[in-house]
Amino acid sequence: MRKQFVIMLILVGALLGAAPMALTADSILLATTTSTDDTGLLDYVAPLILNDTGVEMRWTSTGTGKALELGKNCDADLVLVHAPKAEQTFVEQGFGVNRRQVMFNDFVLIGPANDPAGIKGMGTAAALAKLAEKQATFVSRGDKSGTHMKELSLWKETSLPEPDKQAWYVAAGQGMLRTMAIAEEKKGYTLTDRGTFFKYESDHKGNPPLVVLVEGDAKLRNQYSVIELPGARCPKVKAAAAKKVADWWVSKAGQAAIAGFKLHGKQLFIANADK
Repeated sequence: MRKQFVIMLILVGALLGAAPMALTADSILLATTTSTDDTGLLDYVAPLILNDTGVEMRWTSTGTGKALELGKNCDADLVLVHAPKAEQTFVEQGFGVNRRQVMFNDFVLIGPANDPAGIKGMGTAAALAKLAEKQATFVSRGDKSGTHMKELSLWKETSLPEPDKQAWYVAAGQGMLRTMAIAEEKKGYTLTDRGTFFKYESDHKGNPPLVVLVEGDAKLRNQYSVIELPGARCPKVKAAAAKKVADWWVSKAGQAAIAGFKLHGKQLFIANADK
């Protein structure tokens, strides 16, 4: 009996000792884009954030449009996305506060290595116009993501009608890696952020079927920003913990982590919170 009592005390002590550890960290939900997840950036920074702030960052990755909707509906604690105009509207309408830029990379137009439409090295608008002229298969994200919003803005600069139901224009309604896989299957073209392209390239051991054909246009910049949600509007949002995480993204430690995140020696994002 005495032995059982001692064992019970040991077990209770162990549980009491473990409980503070389990309750130490706050936990927030980040609504973000597929590119931050697909590239592995979030897996890379999550333990750093936990160590530096005491906050566990969980996340749901989707298109920027859906991520902003999660913010509007108070179904997340923090937002990290890449569609500046949509973000500005989001803040102006009172759904977000304290929007701060975090990092950027760029968009690239990719397609088959043999480039059947002949767009390699062209400017972005000219390349898209030629794809439309040739009716070359183009696979769009078609999901109101930041990449899809950028693509639609680029089509407007061609002075052509925005593609919709043409046979050569395919709306995937999928994340970036899946969209590239569809473009690969159809031997077509698509627009992607460079970070996710590096991941795609790595998955193909440096020899991907789709390659970068158009790049370097100033209009292809891909800026990411973090946006907090107003506690007054979303009382269930963990505003204090979310602010700690948002502050980390733009801190010296966060910016150094972003700069140090590489895939096979290639830097996927450029930190620019101080710009």
